[in-house]
Amino acid sequence: MTKSLNERRVISVIVLNESSVLARITALFAGRGYNIESLTVAPIPDSDMSHITIATNGSAKVMEQITKQLHKLIPVYKVIEHEEMVEKEMVLAKFPINENLADISVLALAYNGGVVNVGKDMIIVMVADEPKRIKHFIEASGRYNPCEIVRGGVVAIER
Repeated sequence: MTKSLNERRVISVIVLNESSVLARITALFAGRGYNIESLTVAPIPDSDMSHITIATNGSAKVMEQITKQLHKLIPVYKVIEHEEMVEKEMVLAKFPINENLADISVLALAYNGGVVNVGKDMIIVMVADEPKRIKHFIEASGRYNPCEIVRGGVVAIER
């Protein structure tokens, strides 16, 4: 098995913002037995288009096949397999209020985040950073007994 089979890939797809487009795109991956690690969809401001960012694993050959198939879908306007990109992911984490607020705040700050909400029995922090650093934040936050962690999907833009 070669290393290229397990390479992480990020693909952006610009599509017409209409129903069932996302289902058709994800069906291409499912039909070929490839998992989508992260999927983010958002409308493009001041247009009738949406930007879909897909993070997956696969070889260059497999991604080339998927990219060609994506181009064939009618509502798809552009497909970009990122090579040089800025990539970020967001995570929200909820901690019990009896944990050390200052330590949790410093931890979030170290990963480009901060406290976004404090209630009578919980504190919520948000962190936005590169996916590998988000993974490290989640691991490091384990010592503060998080009640809940919610990860957002990857967003990417070419340099």
